[in-house]
Amino acid sequence: MADDQPPKRPQQGADAGWAAIGYLLSGMLIWGGVGWLIDKWLGLPNVGLLIGLIGGGAAGVYLIIKRLDG
Repeated sequence: MADDQPPKRPQQGADAGWAAIGYLLSGMLIWGGVGWLIDKWLGLPNVGLLIGLIGGGAAGVYLIIKRLDG
């Protein structure tokens, strides 16, 4: 019965654009927030926030490439 499913079509146009924006923003917000919390916990001057934003952006780009590549 699993063979009855239609083939998955690749995202096109606005769907792919919104997915890309969602991945980038959510990665930066989540990991930037984690970095900010670590900064507050350890009393650092926004080092964790910067690392979280960069890491979240990189993770978002990775997920975009992985999802849109096929």
